Amino acid sequence: MQTPIRIGTRGSPLALAQTREVIATLAKANGWSPEQAALETRIVPIKTSGDRIQDRPLADLGGKGLFAKEIEEALLANEIDCAVHSLKDMPTLLPEGLVLDCVLEREDPRDALIARAGSSLADLPMNAIIGTSSVRRQAILLHARPDLKILLLRGNVETRLNRVQSGDIDATILALAGLKRLDRQNAATSIFSTDEMLPAVAQGTIGIEMRSADVNLRAMFASINHTPTLLAVTLEREFLSVLDGSCKTPIAGLATFTNGSELTFVGCALSPDGKKRFDVTCHASVTSPHQAQDLGRRAGEDLLQQAGRQFFQV
Repeated sequence: MQTPIRIGTRGSPLALAQTREVIATLAKANGWSPEQAALETRIVPIKTSGDRIQDRPLADLGGKGLFAKEIEEALLANEIDCAVHSLKDMPTLLPEGLVLDCVLEREDPRDALIARAGSSLADLPMNAIIGTSSVRRQAILLHARPDLKILLLRGNVETRLNRVQSGDIDATILALAGLKRLDRQNAATSIFSTDEMLPAVAQGTIGIEMRSADVNLRAMFASINHTPTLLAVTLEREFLSVLDGSCKTPIAGLATFTNGSELTFVGCALSPDGKKRFDVTCHASVTSPHQAQDLGRRAGEDLLQQAGRQFFQV
């Protein structure tokens, strides 16, 4: 195993905070001091296509895989040894030779509202301007409040917070997990319940991607894998995979352990304008990735039957 372990990541403040969290978790599991952790690991920031192009929706550029493409290329070229991702930004299909079988314990998956006026969605003024680049958030917002005006807003967390503070927009929505990892959760004026705004698949989860052949490194990272989170996001990602939704199709899903090994999943798909919505709920005892995939597949097939394949072919 190469020392130091070269850890690839996007270079945003949030991505770097997540990578430091992975290193701290790895250090604790291996009994490393901070000094030893600095010797054993090296962060390699990589600029992705998704980071470079900020003026267009991701769906028009080829989807959220643009946040992973260059990092995965570096992994396959042996320029890095592993990659840290926000799992919600990862395509469900990985390149041949790569695996994603290690995740940290999931942070709070809910979304947060950051608003200048009004402490909740219901309190926002009529025709309020909401900045977001997420088709999921857009559709759920318009489903609840058709009067809202949606403005494309991309960029890192501080950029989005500053746009609200400056008065360019009335509000934005960010993942609570990201705000907490940057110690900016106090910026939230309210937190959506998952009933109000179902999260993106795998939201709040940090995933570590590696080459399948690197068995020693995978064994090391297995010591920090959080199995309940892995089972939950395996279900969610299989659900998304079955629907084969493009970035233009608003899809959401959240799996949670409710009672021992009982995993409950709630998913939905909407039209981009929020006028049509289809929901699915299922639950079963899940103790293995295979069972999680099976439940996710069934949930996806249920939603496909409700909405029809054409609904997802935007």
